[in-house]
Amino acid sequence: MSLPLQLSDRTMRALAEADDLSTVRDVPLTSTVSTDPVGRLTVRRGERLAKVVYVGLSVPAIGLDSHMVFAFTPAESAVPHFTLDAVEANGYLAFHLDLVPRAELASHLDYLTVAFQPLTPAFEEAAELFGASRAAISPRQYAMMSPWMLVHRADEERFRRVSGFVDAYLGHWRALLADGLPQEVLTGLTDTDLAARDARNRAALFSREVDPVWADVSHLLGDERTDDIRAELLRNAVSGD
Repeated sequence: MSLPLQLSDRTMRALAEADDLSTVRDVPLTSTVSTDPVGRLTVRRGERLAKVVYVGLSVPAIGLDSHMVFAFTPAESAVPHFTLDAVEANGYLAFHLDLVPRAELASHLDYLTVAFQPLTPAFEEAAELFGASRAAISPRQYAMMSPWMLVHRADEERFRRVSGFVDAYLGHWRALLADGLPQEVLTGLTDTDLAARDARNRAALFSREVDPVWADVSHLLGDERTDDIRAELLRNAVSGD
C-alpha cells in the first residue's frame, strides 16, 4: 500500500470514529488509459457531517497516486470543513492539509482564535520540518483556504511524519465538531450567511478556472465524470438526490 493511500485510509478511519457514517455512493472511476478502474469516488453521510467525499486515483503508467478527502460540515454550521490531499506524482510526494473557514477570519477575531489559533504549534512545527518545500498552489487558491494551510512536498522520511500533523488538525477539528463553538463566537458571526458564503467559497475552490488540476482529471476521466466529482464537492446534497 502506497504512503498516500495509507495516510488517506488512516484519516478515513478517524472520520468514521468521529461520526456514524454511512456510504451513499461508491463508484469506480474509469479512464481511456486503462481497461481497469483507475480510482474510486466514495460519498458518505453522517449525523454531524453533511458529507464526506473521497476521491482516489492510481495510475502507475503515468506515475500518479492521488487521494483526496473532504469532510463537509452542515450548511448552517460555523465549524470549518476538514480536508486532506495526499499525492505521489512522478516520484514526488506531497500533501495538503487544512480546515476551511466558514466565515471571513480577519473580521471575526473570536472565531479565528477559537477555530484556528490552536493549530499554530503544529503549523509552526510543520514549517520548520518542511521548510520552503511548498507544493504549487496559486494565490487565489490560498485566499479560499486558511492561513494555517499546510501544503508541502516531502521525501519519504518526512512524508511518514505527516500523520502527526493530520492527527493534530483532525483532533482539534473533532473537538469543534463534538463540542460546537462557544455562544459568544456564534453571536459574532450573525453578520454572515454561513450557507451562502459556503456555497460561494466552494464554487470558487472547485472551479475549473481557479484550480488547473481539473483539466488533468478531465484528461484522465473525461469531462462528464470530472464534473460529477466536482458536483459532489460543490454541494452537500448527493448526486441523484
